Order: sequence, then structure tokens, then C-alpha cells
Amino acid sequence: MFESVLIANRGEIALRVIRTLRRLGITAIAVYSDADADAPHVRAADAAVRLGPAPAAESYLSVPRLLEAAAATGAEAVHPGYGFLSENAAFARAVTAAGLTFIGPPAEAVETMGDKIRAKRTVGAAGVPVVPDATAPPGAGDAQLAAAARELGLPVLLKPAAGGGGKGMRLVREAAHLEEEIAAARRAALAAFGDGTLLAERFVDRPRHIEIQVLADGHGTVRHLGERECSLQRRHQKVIEEAPSPLLDEATRAAMGEAACAAARACGYQGAGTVEFIVPGADPATHYFMEMNTRLQVEHPVTELVYGIDLVEWQLRIAAGEPLDLPAGPPRPRGHAVEARVYAENPRQDFLPSAGTVRLLREPTGEGIRVDSGLAPGTVVSTAYDPMLAKILAHGPDRATALRRLRAALARTTVLGLETNTGFLRRLLAHPDVASGTLDTGLVDRVAATLLPAEVPAEVYAAAALLRRAALEPPPRPGRWISPFDVPSGWRLGGEPAWLVTELRVPGHEPVTVRTRPGEVRVGEADPVPARLLGTPGETVRLAFGDTTHVFTHAADGDGHWLGRAGDTWHVHEHDPVAAAGRTQAAGGTLTAPMPGTVTLVKAAVGDEVKAGQSLLVVEAMKMEHVIAAPHDGTVTAIEVTQGATVAMDQPLAVVTPHEEER
Repeated sequence: MFESVLIANRGEIALRVIRTLRRLGITAIAVYSDADADAPHVRAADAAVRLGPAPAAESYLSVPRLLEAAAATGAEAVHPGYGFLSENAAFARAVTAAGLTFIGPPAEAVETMGDKIRAKRTVGAAGVPVVPDATAPPGAGDAQLAAAARELGLPVLLKPAAGGGGKGMRLVREAAHLEEEIAAARRAALAAFGDGTLLAERFVDRPRHIEIQVLADGHGTVRHLGERECSLQRRHQKVIEEAPSPLLDEATRAAMGEAACAAARACGYQGAGTVEFIVPGADPATHYFMEMNTRLQVEHPVTELVYGIDLVEWQLRIAAGEPLDLPAGPPRPRGHAVEARVYAENPRQDFLPSAGTVRLLREPTGEGIRVDSGLAPGTVVSTAYDPMLAKILAHGPDRATALRRLRAALARTTVLGLETNTGFLRRLLAHPDVASGTLDTGLVDRVAATLLPAEVPAEVYAAAALLRRAALEPPPRPGRWISPFDVPSGWRLGGEPAWLVTELRVPGHEPVTVRTRPGEVRVGEADPVPARLLGTPGETVRLAFGDTTHVFTHAADGDGHWLGRAGDTWHVHEHDPVAAAGRTQAAGGTLTAPMPGTVTLVKAAVGDEVKAGQSLLVVEAMKMEHVIAAPHDGTVTAIEVTQGATVAMDQPLAVVTPHEEER
């Protein structure tokens, strides 16, 4: 076994690998960019090496710097985690050429399965059923791929040939949009994987997504460890995974497991890998190979929980040359496990990426609960890297228990300082189709709008207003008299106390006027309600509002208050109507950044005549592209940014002045 391992990754997966290395007595060496200098994975490691600036291309994707870090620390092996260079054959070869062990499959297997086109041809030759697809010759233009896609038949799913994890995929239903979508998919593929080659695959509507975990040693043994149900996805990105699948029976599990092992043998696989299948209907006997991920999967912990195995440990043992030593016979799942991915995104604003500083963190504990997290209080979450922050898992004797435990765990999860999808996930798990196991890959997108609260609860505004009022109270001065005019009591001679009026706003919602006076709060035009804060506000705020006591987690920042409850969070800040009116008047045709990120494409210039809906710029954050389109017909009178520029949320990007007759 190795004495020291360098982890060529960051965040929760780096911490996950460190836990196993520590248990096995292996020195854990972390790497970091300037953005992660004080990150939890850096603090947890036995040693850490700076790679370079925040951009991944200059740090986590820099092969020379990673190899220099390994040489400087005397590392014997490199664990790539997932994402970044984990499925990069050139990196695997470079690690081996440097005299180190790559904790993953041989570079040839990475190369074969990393190219979706070649992978499908390889496993198809081994007798594994595959989904029909269309490609264009190397070097062919977008028009040729579009023609091949039309011949295949729409709808089609455009997929980066070198990609994985659902990134860069685009569904095209109308032939008129093919060329534009192909161009966008190429940009995304180049940005994420450095390769713009695309595959157009026949789209199977409402399929189930089932994947099989395989382990293969260097002595010819290939075994599978059952399946994971990964059908709950949003925009082709998994959000909930579970094991075992509520769809499969023992016979189908064995058949899909053997197909997965055949795929692994076909490419000479070694290590831990995942073979992904789609099931077109309710009968899992019909299934098609989709791709093989030549790395550890994000959702690997659900397999670990139901099969009682440490997959990272087996990655290490196989890389060190040990043979697989697993119990004979088909794998038998023990109970049920479900995982929820916590992302830095705002569900109330079309799930756009979020960023900020973690001001309060509470992660759940309890029977059957596991948390794989890359967070700590004070962690700065930027848009430079993947938006996944943590994974909350629950294990139970049956599916219903696991789901119930996970919903409760998400309700106890608090991340204040940036928006997350935690509350959305909790409501998704309670959806009748999820509870019954009636799943497909389009379910989340179909029901998402019904899982978003339409309004901010009145008690949230009441708590924020009372916190603001409490902040105006003078500090206690023992032995010194306090003037009643220094206390925000609203006291006035010969009359009822006056209301303290505050304009409050939660991003994504209209501002609300909140009035407070001792013992009462009036939210908007509603009737006054008896209300008061109970105890001293801190990380927990207790509010008596009418006949109900509400409990919130709380963190203050320079722009207001963060309040959390049952997985949901609200950033409530004061609203200045005069300043807002000025911004609105100035904006007119001003286009602003909908999220913090990087301008990846500028398609217009000053003086261009544009039509309403015409795309002008593209902003990318956390591997997600957002097209900025003209709000109306007009003339581009200003372009405020350049390609490659980093922008903040709401930063002006361009101005489109409407034609005179439209004003």
C-alpha cells in the first residue's frame, strides 16, 4: 500500500478521499488554488501545495503544476477525484510517466470510454445494446452534424464526446434551432473538457437512468455492486440518487450487472467505474448503454451504504496491485440509501448559480445520516468551480424510511450567506411520484415550478423587521439614564406609539412595507399581528407571531439578515425606493448580469440593429451558460464588457435603445 497520496482535486471529494487515507494511515497531500488557500480540504490534509491562481486552467487543470506538487511532497500516487482531470487520458499517462501511480483505470481505458462515440462502438461490439446516434467526420462543421442529426430524427440530445456528468448536453426538438444549439454545445464542451467534438443521440423521452457500479482488478476479475437509480435530474444534472432502484428486480439487476461487466472488460478496465444505462419504459429488461464514467461517481456513497464497502479504499487497493476480495455470489443490498446534492443555486430565480460567504453552517446528524461536505463557516463560494457544495445522505431498512430520514435531515441543514437548493430538494422528496418510485429523467423539470413557494412568509418579514428594530436599541448602560428619544419605541405624547416603517425586500420578490411598534407588526396591507422576539437574537431567532412561535437560523451581514427554516433561506435587506427608481429609470434597455460569472461570448457591437430575443452575450458561471438577449427591437448603444471579463450579479453588460417609434 502507498505511504502518501496526492489528491488532484478540491472540495467535498478531496475531503472524502482524505477520510479514507487517514483511516488507512496514508499521508494525504492536498493542492489548492489561491481561491482555496484556507479551504476545509487544505486544513484537513497532512500537507498542501499551492498550484496557482483561481482559474482552474492555471491551477487544478494544470498537469505540470500537479506533477511538481507530487514531486515536491514525495507523493507515490495521485487520486484524481471526479471532475477536473479525472477522465483525462493525457493526465493519467503523465502521472505514470512521472513514476507515480494513477489511482484509476489505465489511460487506454480512459481514452476509449472518455470518447462517447468510441465507447459506444466498443461496447456495442461486445454485445451491449446502445442508443442510436449520429456523428460528423472529424473536422466537419456544424452544418454537417446538423444534417446527420436530421437524418437520425428529432428530438436529439447533443452530448460532448469527451464529457461526462451531464455537462454541456442540450436537447433539440426543432430542426430550425439545430445549428445554434450545436454551436452553443461546442462552446460548452470546449470550456468544460477542452474538446468540442459532439455526438447527436436519439432522445428517449421520459426514460429512467440506471447505473451499475463496477470494480475491476489487475488480475482479470470484474465484479459489479448493484445499481443506482439516478432518474431525478434537472437540466441533465443529477440531484437525487438512490440504491437500490425501486424499478429493478433480481433478474434484471443480474442482467444489467453482467452487461456492465462486459463493457468494463471490453476496454480493459481496472479500478472503480460506473456504466450508465437508460431504460425507455417501465420494463427494465429493455435497457441501453449510455456511457461509462471512468472514475468515482458523485453518488458513490449510496452504494457504500447499502453494500457496506469503501469504494475509495478499493480504488487504492486495486491501484496498489491487490486482487479483488469480495464475497462470492450476487451482491445483496442491505436496506436503502438516498442522496441529495446541495448546490449553490437559487431555485426562486430559475436555479441560477449563487455565490457568497458561508456565514452560518449547520449540517445534520442522526441515525442513518451521512454528510459529505466541502463547507465550513467562512468558506467563500465563488462561481469559478462546480456549484455542488455538499451531499446529504440517509440510510434505512427500507425506501420509505430512507426518504423520511433524508427529508428530516434536509430540514436540519442550514447554509446561510448564499442561496442553495436545500428546501427545494426537501419538497421534491415529498412529491407523490418520488415517494411512489414513479420516476423518469424529466420529472424534476416538469414539477419544479410547483415546488417553489410563491411568496415569502409574513413571519420572515416580521422577524427581519424586529431584528432591525432591535439593532436600533441603544446598548445597555448600567447606572446611566437613557432618554426615551434614544429608544425606537415610537413613544409620543398623548397618543399611541408611532409605527417604525421599513421597506424590506427578498431578491426575486417585490419589496414589502413592514411597520413595527412595541408588541405589534404589520406586514404589507395585512392587519397588525401581535409579535415579539423571544430571548436574545443570535444564530437562532425565536419569533412569537400571533399564536405561533417560529424558529429561524440567523446570520447578519452588511446588507441585511439571512434567515433559514426547514432548508429554506431568505436574504432580507432594506429596500431604498428612491435608489431603485433611479436604477429602473437609468436601466431602460440596459442588460445586466443575472448571476456572477464570466462573459464567454460577445456577439454584438455598438451600432448593431437587433431584434427582440436576439442573443447578444453569453455569461457562464459554475459550468452553466446563460444567454443575454435583446429585450426589444432597437440599436446597441453600449457594450460595457469584453469577452473573458468577470462580472458581478446585476452588473451592466449592454444597452439596447429602442427605435423611436417604439419608445
